[in-house]
Amino acid sequence: MSSGNTYDLIVLGTGPAGEKAAAKAAYFGKKVAIIEKEKCFGGAGVNTGTVPSKTLKESALYYSGKYDKGIYGHDRAIDGQTTIQDFLYRKNHVIEALDEEVKINLERHQVDIFHGTASFEDANTICIAGEDGSSKITSDYIIIATGSYPFQPSNINFDGVIIHDSDTILNIMRIPDSLCIVGAGVIGCEYATIFAAMDCKVYLVNSSDRILPFLDNDISQALVTQMHEDGVEILFNTQIEEMLEPENIEDDIHIRLNDGTEFDVDMFLFAAGRSGTTSELDCDKAGVALGKREAVEVNDQYQTSQENIYAVGDVIGFPALASTSMDQGRVAVSHIFEIHDLDVLPKVFPYGIYTIPEVSMVGITQEQAQESDMDYIVGRAHHANIPRGRIMGAKTGVLKIIISKDDMVIRGVHIMGRMASEIIHYGLAIVQYEKTVNDVVSTVFNYPTLHDLYKFACYDALGNLSGHKLRGF
Repeated sequence: MSSGNTYDLIVLGTGPAGEKAAAKAAYFGKKVAIIEKEKCFGGAGVNTGTVPSKTLKESALYYSGKYDKGIYGHDRAIDGQTTIQDFLYRKNHVIEALDEEVKINLERHQVDIFHGTASFEDANTICIAGEDGSSKITSDYIIIATGSYPFQPSNINFDGVIIHDSDTILNIMRIPDSLCIVGAGVIGCEYATIFAAMDCKVYLVNSSDRILPFLDNDISQALVTQMHEDGVEILFNTQIEEMLEPENIEDDIHIRLNDGTEFDVDMFLFAAGRSGTTSELDCDKAGVALGKREAVEVNDQYQTSQENIYAVGDVIGFPALASTSMDQGRVAVSHIFEIHDLDVLPKVFPYGIYTIPEVSMVGITQEQAQESDMDYIVGRAHHANIPRGRIMGAKTGVLKIIISKDDMVIRGVHIMGRMASEIIHYGLAIVQYEKTVNDVVSTVFNYPTLHDLYKFACYDALGNLSGHKLRGF
């Protein structure tokens, strides 16, 4: 085994968390090495998770013409001519571009890149097993950013052809006519709406009585209504009792649920949970403790149980967002090298769910306001009732705000509808900086834009407060 170099920092993984951590440390003059197990760069964020699924959503909207129907006098719809190559084309193109972008960013920052499987020899030494043999590198500090992988129950025979997890579904060989999805979390709901837009009959099996339970209940229910209208059959409070695989992949899979419901589908997706990618790291050799589903346990500064080793991103579990993972990497580097430019992750940040339609939120829900005994009021505005929404032909969509009545500060913003993940950022600013209803109504927006939703929702809240509503929302 050949001897390698000593670094100021070693980062394991080139996903959103690892890339940003390595680039920041190098920017501040540190000698940095990064190790990537795969031949590609960017981790799940670029290759199997965030970016690919969101690109498929845009592809589904394009090929289905879903948002254009009935508003231009000529409808585009799925006509049976759209091939799987058409559907996956843009996704593959974007992955290739971002893969190269991550590589170039690391090279630009003069980060040494190693390809191979990393494992701890001790708390300062990393062994790299690559195609060209093995090597060792050492550092005073190490950041684990190895991400996560789809959880696979042992009783399901994942073949990557008709029975999929959230990685292999990205490489399907045909667009299914029918699909059973287990798990009504973010991944399950996103894929349910994507395939429904492509005229696929979708059964969404959910073990509880709500989808996305962290959402404001009104928004969650509005999404359920829209999913039903789009042909997604959500089977609440159910689990799979039996799944009979066909002898030939051209035949259907038979599903029987614990409530007796039975149906046949030609493809299956399990999307209920992910586990930390730590099994090959030999964390015990470095004194790094693991928690549930192989996730690394960390403190508020992302230190593990071994104080010179940090962990960031999906490998530590919640919130497992690419956006927060990037800043977790930056916070860890700030703490390691005492840079003090970003010492903690902001407590207020948005969630974006790329269903069709999108859902996004920041701040408290109405249920949380009730649980905390807050004296609050609610305001709502609908996309279909504002000029920009009418131009776009929006038939669905709602923005809801939660306001503490004593000071009229906006404490929560919840959106379902087109561009939700974009226009939430104004909501992020007003919640983070505790802006009032008056601050919003006295702000001038471009006209017409979807940001008018904020003003309309504020006026609705004022109407609710006074008991004098000027218009219906």
